[in-house]
Amino acid sequence: MSEQLEQDLIADMDAKSLFEILIRENTDMLVAYIRAGVRDEHAVDDLYQETVLTAWKRLDDYERDKPIGPWLRGIAGNLMLAFYRKTSRSALPLDDQTLEWLNDRFAAIHSMRGDTFHEKLAALRECIAALPETYQRPIKMRYTEQRSLSEIESVMNLAKETLKKRLSRGKARLADCLERKFGLSGVVG
Repeated sequence: MSEQLEQDLIADMDAKSLFEILIRENTDMLVAYIRAGVRDEHAVDDLYQETVLTAWKRLDDYERDKPIGPWLRGIAGNLMLAFYRKTSRSALPLDDQTLEWLNDRFAAIHSMRGDTFHEKLAALRECIAALPETYQRPIKMRYTEQRSLSEIESVMNLAKETLKKRLSRGKARLADCLERKFGLSGVVG
């Protein structure tokens, strides 16, 4: 084997290893981002795989002095828009403005103190657990169980406006809790 070929293989192995580490560190965040835009679990899995494959193919386009999370979310966002263009018969439920807002929320989470996404998620779970039942139950039903507003209204026997107020107030309390834990404002919006 020539010395140049060996160096090329080592460089490729290093790039592959680095890529695998970066993907592993960003997988949960990336899946959460895709899941926030797409409700179909099979589509979420497919879009995640397609995002990773596209990122690998376009690794030379990645600016190494910048965080990889926004770059991966950009790829995933474009793939989600393409998914909806292919599968939606009516207006797209997702647009560039929504993706930008979503990316800003994930960037805020990423900049929070805490070594890993799991630690940040644990803090969010603690904040949810600390909510009064009045806010905790609708928050869990809407965002953990991904139930529709009408379904939650029916199960909890609430008027639509009452439910909206509880969700809004619950999210405000979560934002306050996360701000206290991490000293950051504007994470939940």
